[in-house]
Amino acid sequence: MHDLASTDDRAASTAPAGLGGDAAAIARRLKPLEGKAAGTLLVHEIYRSIQGESTFAGLPCVFVRLTACHLRCVYCDTAHAFRHGAAMGLDAVVEAVEKLGGGLVELTGGEPLLQVEAYPLMERLADKGWTVLLETSGGVATDRVDPRVRIILDVKTPASGEADANVWANLDRLRPTDEVKFVLGDREDFDWSVEVVRRHDLARRCPVLMSAVFGRVEPTELAAWILDAGLPIRLQVQLHKILWDPGARGV
Repeated sequence: MHDLASTDDRAASTAPAGLGGDAAAIARRLKPLEGKAAGTLLVHEIYRSIQGESTFAGLPCVFVRLTACHLRCVYCDTAHAFRHGAAMGLDAVVEAVEKLGGGLVELTGGEPLLQVEAYPLMERLADKGWTVLLETSGGVATDRVDPRVRIILDVKTPASGEADANVWANLDRLRPTDEVKFVLGDREDFDWSVEVVRRHDLARRCPVLMSAVFGRVEPTELAAWILDAGLPIRLQVQLHKILWDPGARGV
């Protein structure tokens, strides 16, 4: 666990402005970041595995998972990252990634953009010449992300319980190198997501991925919906849950 820092060193723990939702609940959820020294990151885990999602699925990837999330999606499969972690400086994180081979690197969470040091970390990783992915909940503005970073933007659907947290302006910032992801809990989620794709012309602007909540919607069922929709939507399965036990960590 991280050591508590002095009050003067706590600027980095301040939550980003504009987080939607109940202020008291968000404060409780961000409590693990309290006392984190400026210039450090609270890191839940760093490991190398096969990328299980996105258009990079199947490739070896180094994952840097940061601690804490201000959301509580009902289907979340990384709740272990809500708490606990080790305080690490930027140099230490970059060194850990380099020891694991670098190359393709994903910053994930939790919600990585809750820690302001995530921004210089992404810059440092990109400076190495590595391909840097950012997996973000869509509940924090992405306007400060280094343009070399490929953003994998989640759009929270109604069944997630967190659709009100979406920062819709993030969709306006999507580039062809970014990706947008919808995790679907039922048919209503799919119809809602298709409407969002059409309204924002997402399929023309970047890859659009849709995946089924594990154990709630069958991938074959989602495949049929996509075929009927007439849009270039990519069906995504969580490859790591096929290769390893669905509950396994560090994979």
